[in-house]
Amino acid sequence: MVVEIVSAVVVLGGAWLAAGVRVVKQYERGLVFRFGRVRSRVQEPGLKLLVPFVDRMQKVNMQIITMPVPAQDGITRDNVTVRVDAVVYFKVIDPVVAAVNVQDYRAAVGQVAQTSLRSIIGKSELDDLLSNREHLNEGLELMIDSPALDWGIHIDKVEIKDVALPEAMKRSMSRQAEAERERRARVISADGELQASHKLAQAAATMADTPSAMQLRLLETVVQVSSEKNSTLILPFPVELLRFLDAHTPKQAATPAAPPAPVAPAIPEAAPEPDAMEAKPEANGHAAPAPRTPGDAALPTSD
Repeated sequence: MVVEIVSAVVVLGGAWLAAGVRVVKQYERGLVFRFGRVRSRVQEPGLKLLVPFVDRMQKVNMQIITMPVPAQDGITRDNVTVRVDAVVYFKVIDPVVAAVNVQDYRAAVGQVAQTSLRSIIGKSELDDLLSNREHLNEGLELMIDSPALDWGIHIDKVEIKDVALPEAMKRSMSRQAEAERERRARVISADGELQASHKLAQAAATMADTPSAMQLRLLETVVQVSSEKNSTLILPFPVELLRFLDAHTPKQAATPAAPPAPVAPAIPEAAPEPDAMEAKPEANGHAAPAPRTPGDAALPTSD
């Protein structure tokens, strides 16, 4: 009878101890709630013994948590519609505050990340979203970390993953990039032409001092043309030789006589005007006076 009682006590004691045994993993921390009140001492990893039916343990993960932020639609400061998504890396630094002050710290961090991402989109320009993401990541991290500190959460890192643009904006950016590349190509080509012109001027000055260099260059050109399989050979002809032949060519002895010019028909002279006509005798034998001009002086008449 006594043995049975002792065995029963041992079994009950073993069951009671087994009910209070908990194992805390290396990446976890244990919070003990005794009659609903949290104990200030955080349970470290290892085997822990609790008071059965009195204590209750809640484990908090202390690893870095990777949380993707859903893509958010927004309008940038330069009035461009974009769709941006991000990812947040955070961890729990105070398990007591994370378990007591906020109901679900993961959902809280996710909502703050979404609202902060929308705010960053509205404050930034499109060029910043595409090329200056480091600065935006820092600003987004500060915006999320400010309320998360009160929840016992530390934001380790925030990264903007992708920026989706409308198709029309993509085409416009492609045309802009193409125009920029074409501008650079033209500038480089013009710079090359300028440098080549300087070199050609120096080469021309050198060849002017040594005429034999021109002949050597001519022969080199002929060799380059003839090295290819062409049926036509273009041979440059020196201008100096043309001038020499032109200077020693005799001029023609006489030029052919020009044909006689046609004789214009005689034109009858115009009849004299009535004022210039001479006085004609009248029938009574007296001559008619000539008409007086304004320059003639008046003569006195005899009685």
